[in-house]
Amino acid sequence: MRLFSLGRLVPLAAIIFVVGCAMSSSCLANDLRPNDLRIVFVTHGQSADPYWKIIKNGLNDAAATYGATVEYHAPATFSTSKMRSMIDTAVASRPDGLVVSVPDEVALGPAVKAATAAGIPVVIIDSGGPTLAKSLGALFFMGQSEFGAGLEAGRRAHDLDVKRPVCVDHEIGNVSLEARCHGFSSGLGFPVPVLETNLDPAAARQHLEQYLTTNPDTDFILTLGASTAEVALAIAGGMPAAVRPMLGTFDISPQVLDAVADGRMLWAIDSQPYLMGYVPIVTFSLLKKYKLMPVRTDHFYPTGPSFVEEHDALAMKALAEAGIR
Repeated sequence: MRLFSLGRLVPLAAIIFVVGCAMSSSCLANDLRPNDLRIVFVTHGQSADPYWKIIKNGLNDAAATYGATVEYHAPATFSTSKMRSMIDTAVASRPDGLVVSVPDEVALGPAVKAATAAGIPVVIIDSGGPTLAKSLGALFFMGQSEFGAGLEAGRRAHDLDVKRPVCVDHEIGNVSLEARCHGFSSGLGFPVPVLETNLDPAAARQHLEQYLTTNPDTDFILTLGASTAEVALAIAGGMPAAVRPMLGTFDISPQVLDAVADGRMLWAIDSQPYLMGYVPIVTFSLLKKYKLMPVRTDHFYPTGPSFVEEHDALAMKALAEAGIR
């Protein structure tokens, strides 16, 4: 297992400890609570995607710890136009901090730029990247290099002599998911076909079954989220072993971890979304109350990728069931 080192979290944790203890001999958590802190999240996360539920668990836990008021907004289905309207509304309300995902720079970049120009601190999570964060004036980007994660997945598939893979994209128009597929192709060394589907399990199953009927020699399926991974597992489980494709996925769930643990799936790529919900609230809390901010000259707060494999999947299952991993 190649776990991302949490060493980058140490300076932030140290600030929290030192400042808290300096303010009170008992180091009470309440010492760090700016009771009027209000933060707005605007993401593209669809409610049916368990990945975003983990982010919401992180932000809810941090809000409770730091006494913050946190609003979370996302379109019911993927829509950058609705996201832009939500960001504009958030900016007009003048929150103490704004957290956004940026799955489309052209559509959403101007709205985020307006926020930073108005003096609102912004953290970009999940989609966008550090270069974009810098150009828009955001404090930093939290997430992983999606191309880099896909590249490593492709290299692993190459080592397995994969010849006829498919990349299953469940959110068409999300450039971060496109980057995962592009990286996968680069790691393999040849173009990989992309199967377009959505988060509806019935639709995803129909699309993938049709693809496999037309392409019976498919030897590897890469899914870009836990929901479509569970669909792929169900389909592969009903196929004869001799023609069953190998499986790998981005993101984890208890079902995915069970499959990795018993060998039905090779690995799952975890980007630690809980941190993307939790850390921005800590950052804005320290910034508002003490004018303290971690200095990130690269504008990058990496949370992944971490390849979860058979030998350690079960150890993570309890955390996945709790909505933390």
